[in-house]
Amino acid sequence: MLPHIEVAPENAQQLALDFLVDEWNLSVNDREWLTVITARLIGESWYVVEIGVEGLPDKWAIQVYDTGECDPDYTFVSPIATLDPSEAELMPSAIATMLEAERHTLSSTRV
Repeated sequence: MLPHIEVAPENAQQLALDFLVDEWNLSVNDREWLTVITARLIGESWYVVEIGVEGLPDKWAIQVYDTGECDPDYTFVSPIATLDPSEAELMPSAIATMLEAERHTLSSTRV
């Protein structure tokens, strides 16, 4: 079992951002496209950190525990089901690929 540590909001934000960047193998330049929207303490032991792409409604909600670990079963939310090719041209290919894959996953689960 991992030890309990104190995780400050800014640390939770950084841990969540690092997790998402690692999860999608993003470069330092790609990382610049991501921004922390909020970090909320839930109870006494973990945070929910929301990360988005500047100017888009998409967001990832990542749980960061008091152990400093991120839950790999994060939540992706978007009101948009697909990525328009003209929209994709305006961003790095890794960010476009990430959004396209996440939105596709959502669209395949919507009824």
